Amino acid sequence: MQSVTLEFRTEDLALLGVIPPGLFDKYEEVELLETLRLEEGWRLQLLRVRRRGPLRTAVELERESRRIRAMYGLESFELVERRPRTRDYILLVRQRNPERLRRWLSLAGGEISPTAPFRLTPEKLIASFHGEERALRRVLKRLDREEFPYRVVRASGRPQVPDAASASLTPLQAQLVARAWLLGYYTVPRRVTLTRLARQSGRSATALGKILRRAEGRLVARWLTAEGTALEPPSPESALSHEA
Repeated sequence: MQSVTLEFRTEDLALLGVIPPGLFDKYEEVELLETLRLEEGWRLQLLRVRRRGPLRTAVELERESRRIRAMYGLESFELVERRPRTRDYILLVRQRNPERLRRWLSLAGGEISPTAPFRLTPEKLIASFHGEERALRRVLKRLDREEFPYRVVRASGRPQVPDAASASLTPLQAQLVARAWLLGYYTVPRRVTLTRLARQSGRSATALGKILRRAEGRLVARWLTAEGTALEPPSPESALSHEA
């Protein structure tokens, strides 16, 4: 498996149709938090979008949803969270892919996935991908053949997000724990409830809670092993004091 980070000019992506016109009139940057579904024809992604001015309320966004979808070429969007202090929206967005992007995804053959860092500003896009080396090479050769400008920032055989802790998790556990962390499930106080997470994951709150607890148990066990922490059963006196 190979990881590569590329830099593109935002103006080139706008010409390609990936970036909607006028996006940066009102917004400062867009960060891809997670790709939930990536098909040739469409993509479903969790985005952090930073606004230039004060945030609209959830009611205002809902009232103007049709205009917003038409303006930015979205099939649908859902407000997951508002962060007024940083002027960020967390949005779940479904969007159709332009024809050229469809061809590149077809060439990737489902063997490449976006990963962090993946951030768009008015000047450039820093985009990272992880997947089979042969698939990455196919896509890069096509970009060269079509003379689409880009710059390789980094290439390595390891994912760019440290994943030592998640290595012991199943792929499903790693995905759901990462999503919970990104949306603020592990912050104090929590920014998203288990019920909201479950709805976005297509699972019941009970099922999702069990998956997260199993994953958390593995991560704690891994940390204790790495730290060499000795685990001793509590003394009867301490157990009684806690029960009291």
